[in-house]
Amino acid sequence: MGPVFKHYDLELVVPEFSSSLTDLIIELDHLRRKKLSGSTRPAVFFQLKNIFHTLESIGSARIEGNNTTIAEYIETKLAEAPPSNPGIREIVNMEQAMAFIDENVNVRDADFNRAFVSELHKKVVEGLLPPPDGEGDHTPGIYRTKSVSITGSAHKPPEPIQIEGYMDELLAFITRKDEPKYDLLKVAIAHHRFLWIHPFTNGNGRTVRLFTYAMLVKQGFNVGVGRILNPTAIFCCNRENYYRYLSSSDTGEEKDILSWCEYVLKGLKGEIEKIDRLLDYDYLKREILLPAISYSQERKSVTDVEARILKKAVEMKELRASYLKDIFPDKKPSEISRKIGRLKDRKMLMPIEKGARKYVIRFANNFLLRGIIQLLGDKGFLPIKDDV
Repeated sequence: MGPVFKHYDLELVVPEFSSSLTDLIIELDHLRRKKLSGSTRPAVFFQLKNIFHTLESIGSARIEGNNTTIAEYIETKLAEAPPSNPGIREIVNMEQAMAFIDENVNVRDADFNRAFVSELHKKVVEGLLPPPDGEGDHTPGIYRTKSVSITGSAHKPPEPIQIEGYMDELLAFITRKDEPKYDLLKVAIAHHRFLWIHPFTNGNGRTVRLFTYAMLVKQGFNVGVGRILNPTAIFCCNRENYYRYLSSSDTGEEKDILSWCEYVLKGLKGEIEKIDRLLDYDYLKREILLPAISYSQERKSVTDVEARILKKAVEMKELRASYLKDIFPDKKPSEISRKIGRLKDRKMLMPIEKGARKYVIRFANNFLLRGIIQLLGDKGFLPIKDDV
């Protein structure tokens, strides 16, 4: 027997008060409202945010079968060349879509409507060939007009004539004013329902993972005020679990929907708690930044002198020319400033603010990036682990 369509009503399924899912909701609500504070400078922290956005994009693409390695993608970023490889282009699209969300979604505004979903889908498939040759779509941003099936699933998505009604219902469900305690349940339920509908011919998985990110940002898990959010890590660290929970929820049974919600929220809590540790600068310095410089030094990506300067910048939290006197006791201030200038030119130091003569380490777009990603992976911060 082939896949079968089975309608079930979209409802807010509420767990029992004594359940572990209720405990998760309470804990996540606390994390959402908790004022973030830490000793890591924003100039450093937001470089980490960009790295996690990159890895989020790679992870989401890998769920769909993209085999691009972290090392391959880093080489493209360092070369600063337009992507020619379709696998790279797919990941770039995801990064650009996440940047679009960061710029356009916050707690106060941003309408989650058909236009917003369509825009996300357009960004996901932009410049990609449609199947069977690529991961694009013949009709970007437009609901599908033909029947589809989902590989390995017993669920048959609704027919094209039904899509608009189901999507309107889903968007109304997301935007209606329920009590805030139900917000995260709605995120998990909406993620499954979107894939259950499968509104586009291709790119549904990538689009819904971006949409899930947008919903979380809108609900207060806002990267703009200092939190890194990596929701795709929940799904791509074990693709089989992701598909298994999604598939079991296709029944529409309350127990299966609640199991899916617990899977999503448990993963989200773990990711938030883990990544928020990077706000502790002593931890970040000791476990990530200093070892990453040594990693780059061993591979001759930086010279021994450059490594000493960068380590001083990390140890002191910020770098001024006067801090390098112990490294260069016989050098004139102008000579020391030139050494700093060379590292600025190599994009390994950056001013704390425009015009300032105080600097922090820069690693987002240079050869230090390999070491940072390697150490983040070694310490368990990454859902995907490649040697770089």
